[in-house]
Amino acid sequence: MGKTWLVMRNEILTNISRRSWLLVSFGLPLLLVLIVFGSSWLGRSGSPPTGSGSGTSQRPGDLAVEGYVDHSGLVQIIPDGLQGKLLAYGDETQARAALEAGEITAYYVVPSDYVQQGDLMYIRPEFSGFSPEGQSWSMRWTLLVNLLDGDTALAHQIWDPPQLEVTALAPTTEAEFGSGSRFWLPYATTMILYLVLIMSSSLLRNSMGNERKNRVIEVLMLSVKPHQIFAGKLFGLAFVGLLQTLIWAGTGYALLRFGGRTLSLPAGGLPPVSILAWSLLFFLLGYLVYAGLLAGLGALTGPNQAGSSTADFVIIWPLVIPMFFMTFLIQSPNGAVATVLSLFPFTAPIAMVTRLVAGGVPWWHPFLAAALLVVTAALVMRAVASVFRAQMLLAGQPATTRRYFAALLGRA
Repeated sequence: MGKTWLVMRNEILTNISRRSWLLVSFGLPLLLVLIVFGSSWLGRSGSPPTGSGSGTSQRPGDLAVEGYVDHSGLVQIIPDGLQGKLLAYGDETQARAALEAGEITAYYVVPSDYVQQGDLMYIRPEFSGFSPEGQSWSMRWTLLVNLLDGDTALAHQIWDPPQLEVTALAPTTEAEFGSGSRFWLPYATTMILYLVLIMSSSLLRNSMGNERKNRVIEVLMLSVKPHQIFAGKLFGLAFVGLLQTLIWAGTGYALLRFGGRTLSLPAGGLPPVSILAWSLLFFLLGYLVYAGLLAGLGALTGPNQAGSSTADFVIIWPLVIPMFFMTFLIQSPNGAVATVLSLFPFTAPIAMVTRLVAGGVPWWHPFLAAALLVVTAALVMRAVASVFRAQMLLAGQPATTRRYFAALLGRA
């Protein structure tokens, strides 16, 4: 047990200290946070001044001075917070001269038929891809206030109407996650689980393959038993993959939880904690199956050996199958295709979680799928142990899918 722990500890420290792992684990969530809340901040920067009908600007100093030419005669009032930020000019010649002199940063032209057509021209010296509309909201807000004869309270209600909350009189089941605006959630959950499973399993495969190639594993076997090496690496990299999953899931849950308005989530749009728990369980069981199979392949062939890529594809292929039937899994979570895929151990890690997120799954289905996965994982662990003995005998022989599965069955 002590040697297993040493192998496990070494795998954890080695992998979490890699720049690539740190970048993927923390860099991607940070980028997602910046995108979500950055877009929210940009959206707020393009909003009219807030206040209880007073229209007082929150940060008037942040606004640039712009001008306008009103051919419609509509603008009679400059709302509070925008005085000194919107300057009137008699014609476009005066406005263009002020722009060239640096007195204003841009100007608007309100056509004479603005009330009928709603067209508004915005003249700026430069185009910004990050903020193509600039602060044009200020002129649109001014026009709205003037159309309402200076009633800023009513203008606020029109500009930002209240959220519509729909309450159904008929009782709803707990999980209709596959319908309406929640239709994307099964897709997102499936893709995240698939990527984490593949990445975590590939870590173990590459670790075993590199040590097989460098003959390190043979040196280790002088002091550490094969099953101790395998168990240490398996559980060590399981911890690494789980840690990465928790970081991603925690970031996603925080964004959904605290950024609901930003993401326009409906009430109750978050998956229940039970689904998160099932996702964790199926990730661990799926990892034991696929990481075990890929680890055995790495120990047998090493990295980038002839035939190993074919064997990789054969091993991972069942995990890809649910991706082709995603529509069936979401639209008909209790259909024959969805049920079979979610109970078959090699497709269950993806298919069952997708069904659970889609909703309406009988309570005993995930328990049965988990039990079948436990049995499969145990059989895989036992079979891979034989590869660790067989790989010593097969050293130097070309790797083929047939030879690998023969080794798993103890016939090599």
